[in-house]
Amino acid sequence: MNFGKVGFIAYYEKNSIYSFNSIIAALETAPKIRNIDIYYVKSKKKLIPKIEEVLKKNEIIIIGFSIFSTQIWEISEIVRAIRKKYRENVYLIAGGPHPSGNPKGTLDHGFDYVFIGEAEKSFIKFIEHIKENKSMEDIPAIAYIDKNGNYIINKNRIQIDLNDYPPFPLKNTKYGAIEIARGCPFKCYFCQTSFMMGTKVRYRKVEEICKYVRILKSENLIDIRFITPNAFSYGSKDGRKINLRSIEKLLSNVKEIIGKNGRIFYGSFPSEVRPEHVNREVLQLILDYADNDNIIIGGQSGSQRMLDLCNRGHTVENIYEAVKITKECGLSANVDFIFGLPQENEEDRRDTRQVIKDLIVMGAKIHLHTFIPLPKTPFSSAYPKKLDKRNKEFIRRNLAKIYGNWKKHEKVAIKIWRELNKNN
Repeated sequence: MNFGKVGFIAYYEKNSIYSFNSIIAALETAPKIRNIDIYYVKSKKKLIPKIEEVLKKNEIIIIGFSIFSTQIWEISEIVRAIRKKYRENVYLIAGGPHPSGNPKGTLDHGFDYVFIGEAEKSFIKFIEHIKENKSMEDIPAIAYIDKNGNYIINKNRIQIDLNDYPPFPLKNTKYGAIEIARGCPFKCYFCQTSFMMGTKVRYRKVEEICKYVRILKSENLIDIRFITPNAFSYGSKDGRKINLRSIEKLLSNVKEIIGKNGRIFYGSFPSEVRPEHVNREVLQLILDYADNDNIIIGGQSGSQRMLDLCNRGHTVENIYEAVKITKECGLSANVDFIFGLPQENEEDRRDTRQVIKDLIVMGAKIHLHTFIPLPKTPFSSAYPKKLDKRNKEFIRRNLAKIYGNWKKHEKVAIKIWRELNKNN
């Protein structure tokens, strides 16, 4: 039995744009469902009216959310509001970092289905099954509660080839940054990337990237940004080294397409680089082809003990050297740091404050975070600490050179820990 028309509503707020671009782009490649009606909603205020509108045109509605751990309670309120009004023919689904790491907990917030990790293939199959009223048992990397109240979590991880799908929707048009790499070999204990996307890095080929740059150029969109866990490892066989030839091939080809009026941003938002990968040769490529005036460097701690405990794989000296070289090349350095990492003691905090102070003197800006336990990471069960008086006073004195959402993260960190560890 087929259900007829199915509409998909993407809760397309600023934190979920890149996730939905890849998912909806994948849908458009599937022959059976490429003509599904897609709707974008950018605020919770507009969501209920849009559901009313879409229900008039479709027999089934699927509403999708991509969720970071810091958003789970905000999204949960939206789910409750929808559930009060709609029960039949409305499916609520979730994907992204938090649901991937905590599928059972996410289902408990009222979702019908949760997607784990990379969802391009599983989401296509899910939509096909919805249209054909089929069981979800054979869909990999999906979680749901069956009719008997049992949690069903199909964990088989799917790793896709980025070259099989566009980076953004072309029919249901939403242009944006181009994802050029997925996966990370470093397995930092506070970060979800390796545990969610795998340790094998996969790249979108330069030829494929250029195909979509040409599409952007045809729309007079000539500010080109890239999504990658580590910009300076593009094309590296193991993801741990620099491949200058691959980076130059990428940047030079893109620059040729967009011309002198176009701009490339590489190694800056929405991606970053590792400190040990910053050298004069790779920065010269940025100067030759790119237009960003800054590099975002993942430092994370000024304590070597903490860097080792976090499995970072670089030294404090690498951080200093990266900032020094960046400044000497005429670029600004923005360096990420995290206060409150598990097992951090006063000596570690003192070391980190000193490194931050030194980097500020060198001309760097500091992007500051406080530790948040993230699901499925080795640090997911670590209880987060609040900033102590010395760190608060240090931040206050250096606010002109420090930015970030550490206050917001500090407020939600303990809530997230409770969410992840409530059954332990």
